[in-house]
Amino acid sequence: MSNIFNIGKSALNAAQVGISVTGHNIANATTDGYSRQVIVQATAQAQNWGFGYIGNGTQVDTVKRVYNELLTRQINNSQAISSAINTQLSSINQINNMLADSSAGLSPAIQDFFASINDLASAPSDSASRQAMLSTGEALISRFNSLGTRLQEMQSTVNSQLTASANSVSYYAKEIARLNEAIDAAMTSTGQPPNDLMDQRDQLVLNLNKEVKATVVVQDGTKYNISIGNGIPLVSGFNAYSLTTVSSPTDPSRLMIAYQSGSTTSILSESSLQGGTIGGLLEYRSGALDKAQNTLGQIAIAMAQSFNTQHQQGLTSNGTQGGNFFNIPTPLVNASSFNTGNASLGSSIVDANALNASDYRLRFDGTNYTITRLSDNTTQSFSSLPQTVDGVSFSIGSGTINSGDSFLIRPTANAATDISIAVTQIADIAAGAPVVATAADGGNTGTGTISGATVGSGYAGSPLASPFTLTHNGGDLSGFPAGEAITVTTTAGVTTTYPAGSPVPYSAGATISVAGISFSLSGSPADGDQFTVSANSSNAAGDNRNALQLAALQTGKVMNNGTASYQDVFNQLVSFVGNRTRELQITSAAETELLNQTITAQQSESGVNLDEEAVNLLRYQQAYQAAGKVMQIASTLFETVLSIR
Repeated sequence: MSNIFNIGKSALNAAQVGISVTGHNIANATTDGYSRQVIVQATAQAQNWGFGYIGNGTQVDTVKRVYNELLTRQINNSQAISSAINTQLSSINQINNMLADSSAGLSPAIQDFFASINDLASAPSDSASRQAMLSTGEALISRFNSLGTRLQEMQSTVNSQLTASANSVSYYAKEIARLNEAIDAAMTSTGQPPNDLMDQRDQLVLNLNKEVKATVVVQDGTKYNISIGNGIPLVSGFNAYSLTTVSSPTDPSRLMIAYQSGSTTSILSESSLQGGTIGGLLEYRSGALDKAQNTLGQIAIAMAQSFNTQHQQGLTSNGTQGGNFFNIPTPLVNASSFNTGNASLGSSIVDANALNASDYRLRFDGTNYTITRLSDNTTQSFSSLPQTVDGVSFSIGSGTINSGDSFLIRPTANAATDISIAVTQIADIAAGAPVVATAADGGNTGTGTISGATVGSGYAGSPLASPFTLTHNGGDLSGFPAGEAITVTTTAGVTTTYPAGSPVPYSAGATISVAGISFSLSGSPADGDQFTVSANSSNAAGDNRNALQLAALQTGKVMNNGTASYQDVFNQLVSFVGNRTRELQITSAAETELLNQTITAQQSESGVNLDEEAVNLLRYQQAYQAAGKVMQIASTLFETVLSIR
């Protein structure tokens, strides 16, 4: 009877444990990271009664969580990739919306500015037209400033997000190490797995992968060792390490991810941190935000420099030579905080046409200076400075540079933010050309005409000192300025350069360039006909020829070594950001679907199914009732024996 009672008791205990575990599952059906638990029962040791073995009921060996390590690892990897892509997408969407805006983008401001220049060319002496050009110029600068400031704010936002993510990583690492210790202690003392603690640890690992891709290695069957990047330990048994953010040695405004081990802080390579919010932010900053900021600055500098150059060739309404229309900011130069020398590096924009949308690093190894274009890591070495690379000059301004010293040069990064307008008075707009070309009054007998007198970019540095008169004789032209070579481009596009002092064959309609001045001769001049080129001293206010040349800059190929206009480069930037955004949208949708499918597969195995648990409750309830009946029968039998007299 005692055996029957014990059998019933073991069954009752097993059913009670089953009900408790099932209730625990139901209670945590919506708990993040919870894995369904089941009891593992085994037959109790049977007893030999001589005539055979009679069982002693059941025993609960353990409470096991339903856990698939492979699916968990796949979820962690997919989560790291998905978080990185979604972080990039949400960030680059801001740039895409800003640049592509049909009313607040840069394109409308450029078009309005050059439209006002065309209006000025139609009425160069009209004060209203001059004021309109000045106002749209100010509006264009304001648009550059606004876009540049917004991109700088995005850089600051990345800094804040990196700091928050680094703090989260450090917190998760600390908690995982704490759970490692608690789980190890529980396993050592009881030999049974603390399932809830293990679920909490796995959930922390998943949260960690939302911030940065992490690799888990199980040590001694209980402890998680976690590394990030190129095997950098984040959790090692009961010890946790942390991440933080520090200012870049060459750019105080830019935060970098650093690894802390004790009192040592080491900056991590951005390329080593993949996945998660951190990986997405770093990829977005280097791949899209920096490019947008530098390209916008490149456009600002190229427009300002080319416009200034042409504006300087013209005459104001007061008859004075034009000056700068825009103020061009100088490149940012930052010395590394690790430099041992006291050298000051100088840098300036020499040729905006050759300018790239890139930052540069200059290093000195004790013998040579190495300049690296950071957008594609192209390097050039020089034995001395100054040197010019991509239209940017590099020179040592003062001090001594030591071996190992380095500098970061950012020619275009803040140009859009810092560019400003130099002209403040409408009278200072140089719409007129500084030279005029006329045929001799009443003296010419042929039908030859001279027109289109304009000047090139170098004219202002060496203006025409005195008029020169060309004479046509025997099919040749003579009388060009002494010491100046003459270039003739025919209507067929054939260009020929003649040495100074030599006669130049006349070609109807050809463009002639000499001493920085270009003009065209047409018709059929007779022998002795003369044409004079002189400084414009009487009609500067009503002259529109420089305004026409300024207007032509809108479509001129003045960027990327003469292959692109302002609008071309801006359109390329908008296209790049748009295509990247679309690519991330497609990839994000695919990765999100893959993550959901993996989670579904994992939940189908490890998740709590309330219908299934309801069935288990009923099953354990019936088992409990049946076990109680067995104990009741044993009790009745015992009472029957006691009642025998």
